[in-house]
Amino acid sequence: MKISREVKTALLVILGIVFFIFGFNYLKGENIFKTKTTYYTEFDYNALTLSSPVTIRGNKIGKIDEIKYDFETGKTRVEISVDNDLKFPKDSKIRLYDTGLMGGKALAIVEGTGTETAKSGDFIPSQVEEGLISSLTKNFSDISTGLDGALQSADSLLVNLNSLVTDESENGLKNALSEFNTTLKSFQTLSASFNRIVTTNENNLDGAITNFKKVSEDLAVLSGGLKDVDIAQTVGNLDNTLNKVNGLLAGLENGNGSMGKLLKDDDLYNNLEIASEQLRELLQDFKLNPKRYIHVSVFGRKAKEYTEPEDPRE
Repeated sequence: MKISREVKTALLVILGIVFFIFGFNYLKGENIFKTKTTYYTEFDYNALTLSSPVTIRGNKIGKIDEIKYDFETGKTRVEISVDNDLKFPKDSKIRLYDTGLMGGKALAIVEGTGTETAKSGDFIPSQVEEGLISSLTKNFSDISTGLDGALQSADSLLVNLNSLVTDESENGLKNALSEFNTTLKSFQTLSASFNRIVTTNENNLDGAITNFKKVSEDLAVLSGGLKDVDIAQTVGNLDNTLNKVNGLLAGLENGNGSMGKLLKDDDLYNNLEIASEQLRELLQDFKLNPKRYIHVSVFGRKAKEYTEPEDPRE
């Protein structure tokens, strides 16, 4: 069977188109002979293009097939296709992130922890990662806000300082400096007077220092002598003496010895009290009636018998 020239030309054109498509996808890193799995997600705004890559753990595993605005929800619906061999949990997230400082965007599959595997056609929730430029802009905005407050505080401080400097009342800085200057002058005068006193009484001060040195040496000798004293023996002797005193006091308390009996024997106390009372009565009677006890006869006459007076006071 003879093939016409037109058929050969058509076949060559078709083969060229096929090789062109295959070569173009090969240069993009895609294999047109490999099956793809499709998933869907959505964002509040569109920052993607059809050339934005889809990655997982930094590896490109798919691409964006379609970006479409949903008029009902007001969100951007994105269709992605990934390699059919890729398996990940259904509770995973599709994260929108920056690919560089110039603001390029890409999608990354952030794997979840569930056991159910995502299937083709499933809707995967999305999340947006804050970019470096946006983060720096926010930080600089916060810094500028804080710097503005600091500048305002510094301005208020300078205004208050200026008012304090220009204030000539007793609360002003000028008055304070004047008083400080007066205080310095007084201190200078006091210092000069002190120098004169020191100069005038230099000999007395030398003598006082010499006496103090001598007292210190005497104290050193005294402390050396105390150091040589057997403190332990002295304390032991004192302890023995206290023990003897305690024994003596215990004996007195128990009524031992003459002093103990004198302190503790009630009969002895009563007898002494009775004897004291009788002695007092005897002295009283001797004072009132001396004739009863003493007879003086110059010529040797007998003493008259004692007659008790009617009044005992006689």
